[in-house]
Amino acid sequence: MIDKNKRYEKERAKDRQRRRIHVEIDPDNYDYIPEVKQTDYYDNDVPQRVAIYVRVSTDDVRQTTSFELQKKYYEDFVVKHPHWTLVKIYADEGISGTSLNKREQFLEMIADAKRGKIDMIITKSVSRFARNVVDFIGIVRDLAERNPPVGVFFESEAIFSLNDDSQLALSFQATMAEEESHTRSRSMESSLRMRLDNGIPLTPKLLGYMHDADGQLIPNPEEAPTVKLAFYMYLYGYSTQQIADAFNALGRKSYLGNINWTSTGIVQILRNERHCGDVLTRKTYTPNFRTHKSKKNKGQRPQSRYRNHHPGIVTRDDFIAVQRMLDNAKYGNKSILPEIRVVEDGVLKGFVTINPRWAGFKEGDYYQASKSVYSSPEEEPHPEEEIRFEVEAGDFDLRGFEIARGEFFDDPRRPHAIIYHKFIKFSTACVRKFGTKNYIEILINPISRKLAIRPTTKENRNSVMAAKPEKGILYPRMIPTSAFSETMFNLLGWNIENKYRILGTLYEQDGEIAYIFDTVDSEAYFKPNVLSKETTEEDGSSVQPLMPSGKRIRAIPESWTSSFGKQFYAQEKSVIELQRQSEADWMLRLEGQLFETGNKLHVTGFEELRSFITQELQGVEI
Repeated sequence: MIDKNKRYEKERAKDRQRRRIHVEIDPDNYDYIPEVKQTDYYDNDVPQRVAIYVRVSTDDVRQTTSFELQKKYYEDFVVKHPHWTLVKIYADEGISGTSLNKREQFLEMIADAKRGKIDMIITKSVSRFARNVVDFIGIVRDLAERNPPVGVFFESEAIFSLNDDSQLALSFQATMAEEESHTRSRSMESSLRMRLDNGIPLTPKLLGYMHDADGQLIPNPEEAPTVKLAFYMYLYGYSTQQIADAFNALGRKSYLGNINWTSTGIVQILRNERHCGDVLTRKTYTPNFRTHKSKKNKGQRPQSRYRNHHPGIVTRDDFIAVQRMLDNAKYGNKSILPEIRVVEDGVLKGFVTINPRWAGFKEGDYYQASKSVYSSPEEEPHPEEEIRFEVEAGDFDLRGFEIARGEFFDDPRRPHAIIYHKFIKFSTACVRKFGTKNYIEILINPISRKLAIRPTTKENRNSVMAAKPEKGILYPRMIPTSAFSETMFNLLGWNIENKYRILGTLYEQDGEIAYIFDTVDSEAYFKPNVLSKETTEEDGSSVQPLMPSGKRIRAIPESWTSSFGKQFYAQEKSVIELQRQSEADWMLRLEGQLFETGNKLHVTGFEELRSFITQELQGVEI
């Protein structure tokens, strides 16, 4: 019944609509008012304030003719229309059309149009205006919605943006222009790849060089001394800021002709491998052809390196030495060429000196340095074997007894070290044992996995401040180790996400003193969110959580849960053997010997550096 009523009402509604359509209009009571004909802003006699936009995509000399011809053509073009007034020719030279960020003249033109200074914009084509679809459509529509509207005439396509039928055509043309830009970008990428594969890298203008008739880089006799001076001064010990100050005082010019030097500008000279005759391609890349924003290439794009591509202004060894010095300068170790030294004898045999501010050396360098002082594999440190003792009648049999681990007793007076990802801190007991000396030298033995510290003077190039004196009392301080942390953690087989605590053993003989820390017997401190039943140390041994310590959970190696510590007789044997050493065997202060890593650098000599610097500075004081 309900459905029947609905159908009836629907039919009545349709009938009423039919009657409305067929109603006759009384001509005496009806007037037709036609639409006002739209003004053709491009082709009419109405006065127009016209702006011209001209752009070429490169600043190549060959494009100069095209650029100037476009400007001349449109100047004449406006003159031919007596009702037009030329506001300005806005011109961008050497700017890509896919991004608006650097098109200063274009942005100025749009701003003037929005201020009511322009009635119409004329440009050669859609691609000259913009190749980015989103930018293009947005700008054109925004101008059209102004009061009064601002139109854009694209001559090549014969499209005027204020015409009703222009929107579809403009959208299509803008899309085609963007795709053209994308295709061109891919083509340039392919062309660059072919150039590099055929040994033809791009070599843009660079301070110190010029191009010969064949387009090859050759030293520029007027600019090369400036480059050489920068390298020699840095090798000699001057900072980049001191070098910049010297260049300013001398009036030396950059490749752009600037005479205002900064520390950053000097670093750019020192970092450029072309100054030693090499070429490294694609240091940056552009991930998006629309934005043209470049990013540092960290493996996202293939690179090519050409050695001995052209004559170098400085030697390759000098260049490498400067790179190492720059790397270490980031960690506060300025103007010092890093080196590795290893102790050849004594208690610290096989220990390698560490400068926590030095970067550049890897795990293999330290391991090989330590290994080099042992005459045979048998001499190298190795895990202690089971100790067997014969017990005579009347002796107390201590077999089976163990010396409890010091780690099981939370005594703040125990000498220990806490090692973080980027810091190391030695306990109060350690630093105060050194008396008034607050500078120490850190050493590592990667074979035995041990650390050592010994007091030293501030003048030692490897010295670090382990404590700060306050009212005559030494208090431990955090020692930054950012440059060395990753290497140290890898050498010790540790997880860099954790922190570790290791106990130290005091070695003292005739006033000489050192602490040795066994990193094998270490406590780990895990973040609660990463600790699970599956948590293991990097060497594969599981760990057991003990209790929370601050924001971390303290854990020990699983092997510790089955014993209190080292067997009594094993501990006794090690003590006896240590006591039997002669005074000469201890040699706690024995300096390390220089270890060559296999890539020894033949850096320009001190006297030659000084002679060249003195000659170039011409009496300028730095």
